[in-house]
Amino acid sequence: MDFKKIAIITGGSKGIGAALVRTYVKHGFSVFSLSRTAAHPHPAVTSLLVDLSDPTDALNALNPLLKRISRLELSEIVFINNAGSLGDVAPIEKNTPESIQKTIALNITTPICLSSSFVKKLKDCKTSKRILNISSGAAKKPYEGWTVYCSSKAGLDMATRTMALEQNSEKEPVKINSIYPGVVETGMQRQLRNTSEKEFKNVKRFIELKNNDGLLTPTEVAEKIFHLDTDAVLENGAIVDIRQL
Repeated sequence: MDFKKIAIITGGSKGIGAALVRTYVKHGFSVFSLSRTAAHPHPAVTSLLVDLSDPTDALNALNPLLKRISRLELSEIVFINNAGSLGDVAPIEKNTPESIQKTIALNITTPICLSSSFVKKLKDCKTSKRILNISSGAAKKPYEGWTVYCSSKAGLDMATRTMALEQNSEKEPVKINSIYPGVVETGMQRQLRNTSEKEFKNVKRFIELKNNDGLLTPTEVAEKIFHLDTDAVLENGAIVDIRQL
């Protein structure tokens, strides 16, 4: 395995994450996937099985990898916080404390913890270092039934901007960005379409997008994210919606 270009991707076994794994491998990266289930087998892919809704478990998986990577001579390394969850799609009073806690952990607590470790462990690494946070337009637009999801994605965007600001004064900075992938045909979309209108008032919009071929494929989105990342077009701290490109 060539360890000159490395991508670490959370949630790399399904949906956009799986497409990102395939895309980065296709373009010559060695990929490490952190997920509850293994990514598609490939010589350039290593799967680390981990519960990303448990920040401690996630750090226990990532830290030994970062220690190993810090000793390598790399041309570039990207860490992609892709894993996320809608949680309970329902009015907030119907969300359980357990579901709220787990969704918040997966969507923002773990990404911040892992980003912190990435920055710290690779502080002296003299190469192109990047963090991409896969966020959502829901960070800016509220949807009834998505209180936890919208709030956590808004928090992820602010974390992106704040961490990027901190990196501006570093000698070997990490570039940090948030990406809105648009509406993509994934398991999350299937979950939404199977939700009752009583619990999620916008369900008809997502059903219509599916019926009218208005959904992007994970592969299309992954290619766009890859080129945004590697073409050096993003300013540090920028939040980009790929539908507006």
